[in-house]
Amino acid sequence: MYANSKIPESAQPGVHEHLIERVAKHARSDFRKPYLDYNKAAFEASLAGWDGKAPLILDAGCGVGHSTIQLARAHPEHWVIGVDQSEDRLSRKKPYPDALLPKNMVFARADLVDYWRLMADAGIRLDRHYILYPNPWPKIGHLARRWHAHPVFPFVPRLGGRLECRSNWHIYVEEFALAIGLLTGREVGWEPFEAPSPLTPFERKYRDSGQTLYRCVVELDSQPKLEENPS
Repeated sequence: MYANSKIPESAQPGVHEHLIERVAKHARSDFRKPYLDYNKAAFEASLAGWDGKAPLILDAGCGVGHSTIQLARAHPEHWVIGVDQSEDRLSRKKPYPDALLPKNMVFARADLVDYWRLMADAGIRLDRHYILYPNPWPKIGHLARRWHAHPVFPFVPRLGGRLECRSNWHIYVEEFALAIGLLTGREVGWEPFEAPSPLTPFERKYRDSGQTLYRCVVELDSQPKLEENPS
């Protein structure tokens, strides 16, 4: 059946007890994992069609790319980049033939651990940044696999713009908001929301399964930039 998606199940009742210390540790550390060549090549290719002036949208973990296409259609004045590490997902059939796909977008097969850092190293600033329905890794022991508890996460707010994370597991979004707040030195909220025009196939399926959807939205350029070493 189609609309039978389940909400992630976890023994974790709220924000993970080790999240704050982990985010603070990563903010203090200098993450120097070597870049892989294929990620550097993908990064360069994703900017090859950009004129250097159009505002940028990053669809991080775009999956099959439906969200990237919708974002490009909704923002024709932007250059939209959809990044996913799976060639299989990126190569799946799109909702439009190639001739009708927006010309202001590009897909990049890359690991976000490298891609985010390459963007930050290049001094690139985003206008909008979407992290839509990442794997929530709901088991208590899987905290380190969630983006907001990963060593790369301090690079995410450095890219600026309007950052939005969505999930069907409220704890993930609550943790995401807390982590961004720790890194920026401000209070960041989160909320349930409705999706009359779903951006991703997952969002449509979760909505049609009767689940509540959650999001965290923060305007990173509206206040002074990061504190590097939150306590």
